[in-house]
Amino acid sequence: MAKAPDEGQRKLRLIVINRRVLISFVLLVAVVTLISSNRFWRWMYPINYQSQIRNAATEAQVDPLLVASVIRVESKFKRTDVSHAGAVGLMQLMPGTAGWIEQKMKADRNVNANGIVIGKITRQKLSNPTQNIRLGAWYIHYLTKQFNGNEVAAIAAYNAGPKRVGDWLSEKKWNGRLQTIQDIPVGETRHFVDRVFYNYHLYGRIYGKDKTLGK
Repeated sequence: MAKAPDEGQRKLRLIVINRRVLISFVLLVAVVTLISSNRFWRWMYPINYQSQIRNAATEAQVDPLLVASVIRVESKFKRTDVSHAGAVGLMQLMPGTAGWIEQKMKADRNVNANGIVIGKITRQKLSNPTQNIRLGAWYIHYLTKQFNGNEVAAIAAYNAGPKRVGDWLSEKKWNGRLQTIQDIPVGETRHFVDRVFYNYHLYGRIYGKDKTLGK
């Protein structure tokens, strides 16, 4: 006949169980506290080149979080990234487009011409974070102004080109709203706009809307 465990064994087993429950509870509280903190989410979704983004966004009068969102989607903050089509740098600018932006910026009275890329646009110059972000941020400003303040249409044009997006709008193929991006005729552009504004809203929750990237 089997013997029942003695009182000492029962107490020891109870202590072990209680200790495991306590450790599990402490770990659960620690995990919940961690994932509830901004520090954790900023570690998960960092924004590199913050000073360059802030300066360029201030000059171009655009939201720095929108600039950061475009960078995250375009290059994942890899400054030397080059696409198969030849787009270069953090904001994936084509050399021809970058040269056009440079000339437009020089004609813009609200922009300080000092520091703008001078001479032939090269891959090396476009790989410079300060130059690339400054050109890209101003281009977002230009497109937003062209589409009467519609940032969603502007971001679509950043990917597909302003003429194509203008045609979609005038032909009623798309109404320019984020809620109807499924109507965008080009899948790449539809996906681009969706990802940019997903990151934009995510950054807004993590870094706030004080235009300083949370600093």
